[in-house]
Amino acid sequence: MQHLRKINAAYRIDDTTIKIAFDRDETYYFAMQKGDPYIFTCKELQRSKVYQAPFDVVLSKTFSRASIERIEVHNHDKIVRIHASLQGSYKASSALLQLEFTGKHANAIILDGDGIVLEALRHVDAQSSFRIIRVGQPLLEVPPPPYTPKEYPLESVAAFLEAAYHEREVQRLEQLKSQKIALLHKKLDRIQALESALIDQETLEAQALQMQHQASLILGALHRIKPYATRFELEGYDGEVVPIVLPRPFGAPAQMADYLFKQSKRLKKRAASLHIERDGLREKADFLRHFIATVETAGSLSTLKTLFPAPIKQEKQEAEGPLQSFWVEGYKVLLGKSERGNVALLERSKARDIWLHLKDRPSAHVLIVTDKQQVPQNVLEFAAKLCVDFSVFEKGRYMVDYTPRREVKVQEGANVLYTNAKTIAIEKG
Repeated sequence: MQHLRKINAAYRIDDTTIKIAFDRDETYYFAMQKGDPYIFTCKELQRSKVYQAPFDVVLSKTFSRASIERIEVHNHDKIVRIHASLQGSYKASSALLQLEFTGKHANAIILDGDGIVLEALRHVDAQSSFRIIRVGQPLLEVPPPPYTPKEYPLESVAAFLEAAYHEREVQRLEQLKSQKIALLHKKLDRIQALESALIDQETLEAQALQMQHQASLILGALHRIKPYATRFELEGYDGEVVPIVLPRPFGAPAQMADYLFKQSKRLKKRAASLHIERDGLREKADFLRHFIATVETAGSLSTLKTLFPAPIKQEKQEAEGPLQSFWVEGYKVLLGKSERGNVALLERSKARDIWLHLKDRPSAHVLIVTDKQQVPQNVLEFAAKLCVDFSVFEKGRYMVDYTPRREVKVQEGANVLYTNAKTIAIEKG
């Protein structure tokens, strides 16, 4: 890293990983999780949200577009210091980013030119350690390591840093995939069990007629039925004996008949709408199958974390409803789980939101909530891939149309006509 002269951007891509984009199109990631901090390089990683904590504000303000004075290993320890200066309107200011790869005490600390803490990824108080890390306080040195560092010759630093990522990535990715797929299969099994338990329409209609018949017999024999009886027999119109069983006692026979008439009406109504209930369960099952397939083909932890964002209280009801929400680079992306979800998505969208749909074929509707901001290309690609992954199972090259929501005219339900669309190609592998 000694040849690098400028920092183009510095920000967190997840809770513990800092991305620094240097000049010469070189990007390094600093994973500062406790217990296993490390440096790695890889292809571009998505960030699920834009972090706005004080640490992130100071990190971006201090190091984005800053000139590098030097990069060094501090005190022959596992500590990297990046000294940088930023030219302001009136004068240049110097600062350094200290990245401590010290096991469970791993940390990223921003210091001014006098060694005073400006911000830190993790603050440490006096109750936790003798080495206080607090804004406005001088930073004490890390105690020297109880060993003499040895050189570790590498044939290729670039290959080593890529391997550092992939070794951990593959293991953690497979573990997380297994967890999430098991969770989705559990939901799918529950949906399929509900569908299997549905009574067919003919049975419901027969039960409704039976209850209606029993209610009519009770009305014709009110004087012979004892109050509060729950089991008795009556003679039918053709002389057959009809057993009647009630779930609870009623004070008057007329109430028994009224209860059976209401139950008959409910069963008829359910029989008439049974296909809607069955279609709804099948749509949910189909969505979960697409979700499972999408997780199975996820190629990175960042993609998987984007598919399963941390729960937000105000989003809980929506996540369990007809829409599925995702976050990428701070942009909210909505996906219709079913036709009902597609309708809800169209109804809730705003004129400048970006709407996506597979070109010339049925698909899930996807919406990028723009908040009147320009949408980056990688967010568009992520949303387009969601549209493909949750619409088709087959591998191949698919074209996805996207256009502002104001260009989409609803015809009926989720059927639309749209204009002024652009198209993006997505490979489903």
